[in-house]
Parts: sequence; C-alpha cells; structure tokens
Amino acid sequence: MLESAVMGLLMSAVLNNHLTSPHIEQQLQCLTEAVYFEARSEPLEGQIAVANVILNRVQSKKYPNTICKVVRQKRRSICQFSYFCDGKPEKFTNKKAFVSAKRVALQVYLTHKIKDITDGSLWYHATYVKPVWRKSLVKVKQIGQHIFYKKS
Repeated sequence: MLESAVMGLLMSAVLNNHLTSPHIEQQLQCLTEAVYFEARSEPLEGQIAVANVILNRVQSKKYPNTICKVVRQKRRSICQFSYFCDGKPEKFTNKKAFVSAKRVALQVYLTHKIKDITDGSLWYHATYVKPVWRKSLVKVKQIGQHIFYKKS
C-alpha cells in the first residue's frame, strides 16, 4: 500500500516535470514515443512489455546504451522500431493514449530492474508479420498483438 502511494507521488512529480533532469526527460520522451507508436492499441500489459524490451536492449551490450539511441537505431539502414522509419511525422493525435504511454514509460523506467514481464526479451513483432529472425529465438509469450522473444 505504501509502495503504491510512493509510486503515485513519484509519477505525479515526474509527469508534472518536478523531478527530471534534461537527460532523463529526453529518455522518458523517447520511451513514451515508442510505447505510443508501437503499442497504443495494445492492452496495458502489452504497452509495458514493449517498454520492457526497450530497456532490456539498453541494458544489453549488443545495443546502444540509451533509450533514445535504441529506439532510433538502424541496422543495415533498417529501423529496429518500424514507427521511426515509416515516413510519418511522430505526432501524438490521441491525447488519452499519449497520457497512458507517458505513464507506462515512467512506471517502467522507475521499476524495470524490479519487474520485467517479458523475462528479458530483446525482440518482439506483431502477430500479423512473420520475420525470418524469429526462427533463431525462443518465444517467451504473446501479449495482445505482439509476440516476445529472447535467445535460448
């Protein structure tokens, strides 16, 4: 109960820009953007899972060491997160989904080391695509319209 109250106060302070440095604010904005554009139509658990994958990549030596660099990363001129290279401007048109994405980003940013619902997944894809790379990985779980993977 107390932990929940403290988390609520912390989230409120950060959401109202009282507890952030410019670097943290930028990282939270990048995480919010990725959650919004990659998972805004997903259930809350799916949005959290997408944020978990991004932070897992930040902690991995195989990926860049900041959230913004992870979500904007290109490999062989292919974006790791499709929204970033779809040619559309990153505009938040759904205010409710934006607020939800911002809350998810903050919650995961503050608690990721405690709770990762993807069990260390570094990859995911939508259920309506079948990328070749999935065959070399272990399926961890499906949440909403995304399937999450990690190395065996």
